[in-house]
Amino acid sequence: MSSDYEFSDDDGDYYDDEDMVDGTQEEESEDDMDMDAFGEDFKVVPKGKHKAYEVEYDSLSQAAVEKLMKQDVDHICGIFGVDVSTANLLLRYMKWNKERLIEKYMDNPTTMLVAAGVVVPEASSQPAPAPIRTHSSTSSSTTRRPTRATSKLLALASGSKSAKSPSVSPVSPPSSFYIPKSLKPKVEEPFVCPICFDDDTSIQTLALDCEHTFCFGCWTAYAGSKIRDEGEHSMRCMAEGCALVAPDHFIRSILIPEPGAPVGDTSQEAENKKTWDRFQELLVRQFVACNNNLKFCPYPSCTNTVSCPSAASKASLAIVVPTVSCGARGLGPQATSQSQTEGGLGLPGKEHMFCFGCPIESDHRPVVCGVARMWLKKCRDDSETANWIKSNTKECSHCQSTIEKNGGCNHMTCKKCKHEFCWVCMGPWSEHGTAWYSCNRYDEKTGVDARDAQSKSRASLERYLHYYNRWANHEQSAKLSLDLYAKTEKKMEDMQITSALTWIEVQFMKKAVEEVDKCRMTLKWTYAMAYYLAKGNQKDLFEDNQRDLEKAVEDLSELLESPIEAENIPTLRQQVTNKTVYVQKRNEIVLEDTANGFVEGRWRWNVTVEGFDDPEFAD
Repeated sequence: MSSDYEFSDDDGDYYDDEDMVDGTQEEESEDDMDMDAFGEDFKVVPKGKHKAYEVEYDSLSQAAVEKLMKQDVDHICGIFGVDVSTANLLLRYMKWNKERLIEKYMDNPTTMLVAAGVVVPEASSQPAPAPIRTHSSTSSSTTRRPTRATSKLLALASGSKSAKSPSVSPVSPPSSFYIPKSLKPKVEEPFVCPICFDDDTSIQTLALDCEHTFCFGCWTAYAGSKIRDEGEHSMRCMAEGCALVAPDHFIRSILIPEPGAPVGDTSQEAENKKTWDRFQELLVRQFVACNNNLKFCPYPSCTNTVSCPSAASKASLAIVVPTVSCGARGLGPQATSQSQTEGGLGLPGKEHMFCFGCPIESDHRPVVCGVARMWLKKCRDDSETANWIKSNTKECSHCQSTIEKNGGCNHMTCKKCKHEFCWVCMGPWSEHGTAWYSCNRYDEKTGVDARDAQSKSRASLERYLHYYNRWANHEQSAKLSLDLYAKTEKKMEDMQITSALTWIEVQFMKKAVEEVDKCRMTLKWTYAMAYYLAKGNQKDLFEDNQRDLEKAVEDLSELLESPIEAENIPTLRQQVTNKTVYVQKRNEIVLEDTANGFVEGRWRWNVTVEGFDDPEFAD
């Protein structure tokens, strides 16, 4: 959601740092209260500041974003003296860059209004009027082709003649905007809609300031198609070549009936109401997309927005992993309600957590965005298939055809060019004499180079598979978390039945499952980071922390999978509680040490990473 424009801090802008801190601190205090609800089992000493791996952000609802948009609109209305519709169209045209809009509007207001589709061009609204020609015919030859400015003066000088001419109409000032109204067709010339060719005399028609008239049904169908199908928030006039943009109140008058209007088709009115809501959402999305400090939640059916100024620049993404939450839980309203009602246990859906700095729709801490994107591209790329081909096949030295060995003999013959060579040293077979199954040319430079390339390719593939298999294993385990939640719910019920524990007292199982799921996400991305880390003491320390966290997570998972026996429930509760706190601490150690390393510049890579120094040595 990058934008070419920067925004200033004037007049109540929407990324006030003090507001961000206050909003996030309130969220953290609520999390602490939820943890305290479980008693003393998971009590953590509260801290007065954010952890090293956390960023300051604020979650905004759609209504909150619309309020920020209104502040910008009111600011422009106060400066230019225009109405709300005109200010909206001007800001959307300039991608909500107020400073640049003010500069261009003050330089030439008419040009900006025409470019934004607020008013029709002057040449279209005032074509060459007949009174000017009549006046010029009695003048000298020097006034036969008046200039543009002269034409205006001549039109004014013509007095009542120009006023009576049907080709000349007064031009409203830029600050006033056309209000849609029903146009009655002329009696002598029956109206025919240019789109559907409906010529009913009782047809209702609408037109913008350009006076290109169409029937109400065509306007409604056009608005629905642009908004629902194309996802467009800007609707221009349907006339060919007309660049006038329909204002918001015009679109609303099409989709939402006025109070007291006759009741029509209820299903169509409900559909139009959804179209209007979608239009409002598109306006918010455009506003968010034009501001580097804002990002829309990528989860389906979620309309919340996150403001995170500390991660708005590319430079900041090299020292911080901006994982944020929009404040909602579950995958949309249906999933949230379903998760709260299934089984009556009230295990909520997952929190909407995503990365503010890149398109990855998950928490990829501790690795920074640039490395995470490189790893995902490598996993999707066909380059690993090429590595397998290099590890298991060789190329003919004559025609470069790929050959796979399918027998034990080292005497190879290319089926394409019939070249005979040795599979071991890749040298011509004619130089091997009669030693069909032994090669005495291992010291040849060409043979040594071929074997070195083959060994390096095989070693590179094995190294990649080492990290990828462990990354994929934790990813698969995270996907199975829903099954783990279901099993845990059943165990929590059994504990209540076979022991005297209350529902609150068995919440330690739920907390343990959530911590395991969170730590598996951390472990998954530590393998992506370790793949690109250069050899050295820092990598060794990183992998030591990774090993300790992984061992703790596996121990806790084993406890969660163990069978429940009535006499062992108190012991199990103590063990799970202690191990959960330990796993939580190990996870914080990994995240904090990695985050501090980015700030201090301790990490070195074996490849080129944007925002970091060039690789000093390869792994």
